[in-house]
Amino acid sequence: MDLLTANARSFPADPPPADNAHAITRTDWQAFAALTRMKDHWDRPGWEDPHRRVYYWMLTFDGHGDLLDLTRRCQRPLEPLGLDLIPAAGLHVTMLRIGDRRLVDRPVLRDLAATVEGLGVRTFTLHAHPIAGSRGAIRYSLSPWTPLVRLHAALTRAGRHHGVPGGADTASFRPHLGIAYNHAERDAQPVIEAASHLRQLPPLPLTVSTIDLVELRREGRRYRWDTIRTIPLVTAL
Repeated sequence: MDLLTANARSFPADPPPADNAHAITRTDWQAFAALTRMKDHWDRPGWEDPHRRVYYWMLTFDGHGDLLDLTRRCQRPLEPLGLDLIPAAGLHVTMLRIGDRRLVDRPVLRDLAATVEGLGVRTFTLHAHPIAGSRGAIRYSLSPWTPLVRLHAALTRAGRHHGVPGGADTASFRPHLGIAYNHAERDAQPVIEAASHLRQLPPLPLTVSTIDLVELRREGRRYRWDTIRTIPLVTAL
């Protein structure tokens, strides 16, 4: 869709048609399959401080038993590679960074949540497609992108209204749902090969009916968060 543009820092750099599942999965896979090296996902500036806490908007998947079953099935062939497998409680789609806890006061956070709840975003359905990857992770491709991109843009506008630091702009947003993180520089080919055998699995539909405002932290090589507010999306009549 028009909100997305090419960005060399995004992965993939060139966005596919936002509602074409075949084009999305093909673009994701081609970008992943072209890698020669994978990077350490955890090598991220600012996270050296174990006390760092950052507010984010996320989609989480408690109660999606089918997703947990599919994820376990996809993770088993990856175990010999020594990747950091994401546990069931850690599955998420990162929508947008709000800002470091030190920079966003709680009253502002409450007002932001109230604004987002008032947007009246409708529930929508995604499909999680096994499977592709990035420079530092293995992940599901997601389709369609349009409801996610529109949600990202709405969250960005709400954040600007309340003056929070915010995250990457919508133009560079590339939706995905990770299942494993890579924790060291390595040859990409064995990981690509292992992932390629999972691509015959059918996509899984996921109903998105809430969005979570969370306080994110890192504990070793794992993300954890406390949910501050769960915003219900509007059920279509």
